[in-house]
Amino acid sequence: MNLSKLILASLTLTIAVASTGVATAQSTNTPDPGHPRVNEVQQRINNQQARVDRGVSDGQINAKQAARDDAKLGREQTSLNQDQAKNGGHITKAEQSNLNNRLNKGSQQIHQQRHPAQAPAKK
Repeated sequence: MNLSKLILASLTLTIAVASTGVATAQSTNTPDPGHPRVNEVQQRINNQQARVDRGVSDGQINAKQAARDDAKLGREQTSLNQDQAKNGGHITKAEQSNLNNRLNKGSQQIHQQRHPAQAPAKK
């Protein structure tokens, strides 16, 4: 096996493990109908993970990009969980706004990875 195939196999394994970790975190954090702020942020994290997964299966997102996106989504999930823990299962409007701002940036990045021809030119 040559070096590039070995690296690709390693990245694929890393993505599979990282994706499993995020999926596990999501499945244990099922939305609670009584907490609309938490539900909204959780749904955005789930949607972005699905977009990354579709990008990988479509060949639009490579292994390195997917690993980076998975890590970012994992950090957002951790942040949401920590905010909930300190507020008795809720998040404040400020925490929701902060998470949404970070998720907006992540969403733009995923879009640019999946549709590079539409990405604005860098200055």
